[in-house]
Amino acid sequence: MSNPLAAGSLTGKNVLVTGSSRGIGADTVRYFAEAGANVVINFRNKESRAVKLADQLRAHGGTALTVGADLTDPASVQSMFTQVAEQYGHLDILVLNASGGMESGMAADYAMQLNRDAQLNVLDAALPLLGAGSRVVFVTSHQAHFIRTTPTMPEYEPVAQSKRAGEDALRARIPELAEKGIGFVVVSGDMIEGTITATLLERANPGAISARKDAAGKLYNVGEFAAEVASAAVEPIPAENTRYVGDTADFGDKRD
Repeated sequence: MSNPLAAGSLTGKNVLVTGSSRGIGADTVRYFAEAGANVVINFRNKESRAVKLADQLRAHGGTALTVGADLTDPASVQSMFTQVAEQYGHLDILVLNASGGMESGMAADYAMQLNRDAQLNVLDAALPLLGAGSRVVFVTSHQAHFIRTTPTMPEYEPVAQSKRAGEDALRARIPELAEKGIGFVVVSGDMIEGTITATLLERANPGAISARKDAAGKLYNVGEFAAEVASAAVEPIPAENTRYVGDTADFGDKRD
């Protein structure tokens, strides 16, 4: 997948992508760095992957900072932004990419802690570093965005409900962000081939991914979807602050 961002178009800009040591987050960070941005690679426990990615970006002339943080721990989040402030001074783009809820052995309310509460806490902690002209991007799925009107697989229901709760909570902050000159956009995509979530859903519900692919006609892969996320950070904000990626015909007509 070619980089949707022009070379040098983000020179001097500082970008943080949560959950960016692998998958969609890693490819999104790569696009930003290749466009000249100074990037922050955030990870929870995949430090070696984050360091490897940072080394690759630096080898090609990029500037990358790796910062570990448990987004459900406010102190850990604050420490991350303290490090960002010391290294970069401010942020121009914040991508709220990290999510979860299907992991085994977690608390019953973990999905809501991560997909709603942590998203708000990360935004609050980042606000002192975000100035006029900056952009916040929240990454979600059609299955979560449209959960009020279109049921999803039982295995994904807790994640979908919590991600929609997180989206609603963040949308409630749009007036406040607008007053500060900070743009906000939601990127909603269908199932993404090659992600951890898709793998877990396929394991729990064999045939789920192929069935969704047949229904949609196409599913984006990790690199393709990451390109949409990166583009959402720089392109004009769409109507209703939402960028839809992939077919939405099977998800009803409620868009907010």
